[in-house]
Amino acid sequence: MNIFLDNIVFSLQKQGGISVFWYEFLKRIMQDADFDCKFIDLPNDNIFRKQLDIPLSDILDNRLNKLPVKVQRYVNPTIKEEGIFHSSYYRVSNGSQVCNVTTVHDFTYEYYFKGLPKFVHHFQKKNAILNSKKIICVSNNTKTDLLRFYPNLNERQIEVIYNGVSDDYFPLHTRDSAFLNNTFGTDFKEYVLFVGKREDTYKNFDMVVDACKLTKSKLLIVGGGYLSRSEVAMLDVQLGLHQYKQIAGVANVQLNEIYNNASFLVYPSLYEGFGISILEAQKSGCPVICSNTSSIPEIAGKGAYLLEKISALKIADILLQNKSRNITKLIIDEGYLNSQFYSWDKCYQETKQVYQDMYTEFI
Repeated sequence: MNIFLDNIVFSLQKQGGISVFWYEFLKRIMQDADFDCKFIDLPNDNIFRKQLDIPLSDILDNRLNKLPVKVQRYVNPTIKEEGIFHSSYYRVSNGSQVCNVTTVHDFTYEYYFKGLPKFVHHFQKKNAILNSKKIICVSNNTKTDLLRFYPNLNERQIEVIYNGVSDDYFPLHTRDSAFLNNTFGTDFKEYVLFVGKREDTYKNFDMVVDACKLTKSKLLIVGGGYLSRSEVAMLDVQLGLHQYKQIAGVANVQLNEIYNNASFLVYPSLYEGFGISILEAQKSGCPVICSNTSSIPEIAGKGAYLLEKISALKIADILLQNKSRNITKLIIDEGYLNSQFYSWDKCYQETKQVYQDMYTEFI
């Protein structure tokens, strides 16, 4: 069974939730003898791609390689062989013998962006959705959004397949971490954790900074690119020079230590298609504070402080009440149980079934 897999997302981000999803998926399909996989692979510096050993013989010649990635990302490749084409980020194949499948992660651009970025992204996503035989949504909330924007879609085309969470995340027996001590020093303890992008306003990074200021909490920022000069200046004023740290590009084993040593993961985003960081924290035994919007309550279950109309004051109130360990322990226990329902193996097997159904029906 021929499967053509487009690794474009590895060239669009150094790390991130979609990169995690695609990496975990590729790890499994590359070991599956039921498929003959070929890849479109572009130069990149993605931390997950570096962990994959894709044979050069399985990488397709790409006539678009002379174009910069920022152009290639919007150009659909042509596959002349028979099979299924699955892109990591909203491309489809123009080949007449190829059936396309698209994974829809979210509708962030449609809800929170304006102008040319919104128009271009929406145009590409729309083209992928309308030219795919099957559409995979990563949550029921994403499916609801999909049908809101495309009410004429046949629901039989749509499958909801949840992302998973890696077994690299688990509670440690000790909170002492040589990695953290060597990276930040032994005095940087009991920090609030923020993971992911910061520049988009719906992520509410400033809200976390304000909550840490109100509670005099230390703040550890993971991912989202290195801090800009303006961010450093703001954090110096708001929190103080030694009250925050930032790190990018950490592997799962280090991130597990970071979750284990955090007092809370604060995840105040107003919109997520899924929210892998919530599950990583829950599986590591880290309590989560998050907003009760979009897919977040669907994914977090009962294992998080879900806040309506989330604000710095509400976050600060929970941080200050952290001494009430009975409540926090209940959240941790519920979160750990919730995380057990999500598996990359399950995600892979359900996606494999979509491929097999497509071969039976269309090829």
